[in-house]
Amino acid sequence: MSQLFRLPSAVKRDPSIDTWMKHHAGELGEIAKHWFEVMRGCGDDVREVLHDGHPTACVADAAFAYVNAFKSHVNVGFFRGAEIADPEGLLEGTGKFMRHVKLRPDRDFNATALRKLIDTAYTDMKERVQAELQRALLLSFE
Repeated sequence: MSQLFRLPSAVKRDPSIDTWMKHHAGELGEIAKHWFEVMRGCGDDVREVLHDGHPTACVADAAFAYVNAFKSHVNVGFFRGAEIADPEGLLEGTGKFMRHVKLRPDRDFNATALRKLIDTAYTDMKERVQAELQRALLLSFE
């Protein structure tokens, strides 16, 4: 059984995300938009969907990261964040799989480290998707 969080409705560019961004104007919206653009730029296989009310980035249909804006902060979240390297200690949360980074407009943070986390989450999910495909191919030959 797959432990990947699949969102089969993910597409190359989801217009509902652009609508979400327009409804989240201001400083927090700009922060969310910036980091979602970083996710979009990870690779040609990145797809997206508005899931549970927030922009979600996928490798094919396997979710790897999201953004969400709240009253005083933005979360940049990772679906397998508990299992990726976080040498700068940015990740928060205690869930079995998910972790997030809280960004507040009035606080400095390590943007280079966050970009690296996004790249790591993307690469990790890409490897997981490829491994799952290989397992499925092997099973089909048995």
